[in-house]
Amino acid sequence: MSGVADTVALVTERPADRLTAGQARRILLAAQGFGGAPKGLETTVRRLQLLQLDSVNVFERSHYLPLHARLGHYDKARLDRLTFADPGRWTEWWAHEAALFPVEDLPLWAWKKAEYRARDPWFPDFAGDHEALMNELLEVLRADGPLAASDIEHEENRRHGPWWGWSAVKRGLEILFRRGDVVSAGRTRFERRYALPEQVLPASVLGAEVARADAIRELVRRSAIALGVGTTADLADYFRLRTDDTRAAVAELADAGELLPVRVDGWKQPAWLHRDARRPARLGAAALLSPFDPVVWDRDRAERQFGFRYRIEIYTPAPKRVYGYYSLPILLDDHLVGRIDLKSDRKARVLRVQSAWREEGPGVPAADPRRVAELVRAAAVWQGLDDVTVADWGTLTADLRAALA
Repeated sequence: MSGVADTVALVTERPADRLTAGQARRILLAAQGFGGAPKGLETTVRRLQLLQLDSVNVFERSHYLPLHARLGHYDKARLDRLTFADPGRWTEWWAHEAALFPVEDLPLWAWKKAEYRARDPWFPDFAGDHEALMNELLEVLRADGPLAASDIEHEENRRHGPWWGWSAVKRGLEILFRRGDVVSAGRTRFERRYALPEQVLPASVLGAEVARADAIRELVRRSAIALGVGTTADLADYFRLRTDDTRAAVAELADAGELLPVRVDGWKQPAWLHRDARRPARLGAAALLSPFDPVVWDRDRAERQFGFRYRIEIYTPAPKRVYGYYSLPILLDDHLVGRIDLKSDRKARVLRVQSAWREEGPGVPAADPRRVAELVRAAAVWQGLDDVTVADWGTLTADLRAALA
């Protein structure tokens, strides 16, 4: 079965269970690893399927935060050894945005790399205009790789123009990276290093491919496991798949009984429940979420599921910011009850709460300042900081300061 008509038919032919909004929230959070006994680091990462990367380091880089939210205090160096320092086990590619994931999953993306090879969406004309440079970059990596872009001596390696001032060398490497002609060899001080596939990848994945339809079906299946419950658009977003491809995969998975049609109170679109999803009657959780945590990285889904309208304000001029530079959603139990803007002042060894806000809205419980204070203290200890200060900006700051005292 495939296509929109088949998917609709599945919804109408099979009686759809009904879920309350609270049940849907708890199913999502349980699928994401909240509310149960903490698992090991690698088990937790594999539950999420991937860790999105982001360069902002005002509090902590984003890919470290989902594990702290689910495991509490852990050694970041362990994650570095798993991801950046050992490219034979984990790798990096555009599986959502730039993201880390198990190296054995690379064959699932062969079809997407072929599409990028046909047309690069960021720099559509660059490769044709710089064919000699692209070939030269491959030869340099063959002789001297792995290398970062900054390691390559070339007259075209001058930063200028838009796209963070990327040089032609950096653009060429990124195109080759998206195509799969080069791969990530980890990062040094967060700068990606590039290599030819045979220089860093295990033989088991070299040249391995999964057919497009099979790969998309498997990715949609994994999305459903990671989310527990979601609309077709939600399932598509987890790995940034096309909606029409996702509909076809959903129809096949539903026909096989792996996805079950459900209706969620307050959701306009029909949804799909993975057959193995846990349905906890209650859920205890307390965490500060990265802006790129899977719970909230889809802003529309976060608003639909939690009533939480979320935008980060990095690119908003300071006088126009509503909540702060890099505010983190505060999760207590099965609600997002506020947001907090943190800065790790590593020189002064202080965690600075630059703003903190209660979330206002129907059905949102009041943020307990004592529980938020525990999260802030734990964050400071994890960052190796000795003290916490709280600014005056925000509806939660006075109570948080008192709780910390």
